[in-house]
Amino acid sequence: MNKVILMGRLTRDPEVRYSQGESSLAIARFSLAVDRRFKRPGEPDADFINCVSFGKTAEFAEKYLKQGTKVAAVGRIQTGSYTNKDGQKVYTTDVVLEEVEFAESKNASNNNHDGTGYQPAQRPEPSQAVGDGFMNIPDGIDEELPFN
Repeated sequence: MNKVILMGRLTRDPEVRYSQGESSLAIARFSLAVDRRFKRPGEPDADFINCVSFGKTAEFAEKYLKQGTKVAAVGRIQTGSYTNKDGQKVYTTDVVLEEVEFAESKNASNNNHDGTGYQPAQRPEPSQAVGDGFMNIPDGIDEELPFN
């Protein structure tokens, strides 16, 4: 089985091309910055993963995705190789995306002030919290609770 699930931010706007021929096919290429869950000192915080999509998925990328957009994507790993103009063999690894969805609201995406796409999570303040994080239940309310 070859299945990849990614969540990350676009590092650049998608590069979209259309194939030649009678029925042209959209091909979108971009890379995702995917945060590492655990990291060792001196290692990068994220991996930069090359992605490619075709057809309707590529058209979606062209129309709606831009640098910094956070997406969830499903696809498969595909490896390949080619010989460059210097005669050297170059090996490639891409994730061919079959599904792409937004992973945050448009409003959250627009509030990205530093341009990197990173925004620390905001924790809402509990309205009536006691020191242990639980709500305070007033005395005498036991009769109104559906369980005892």
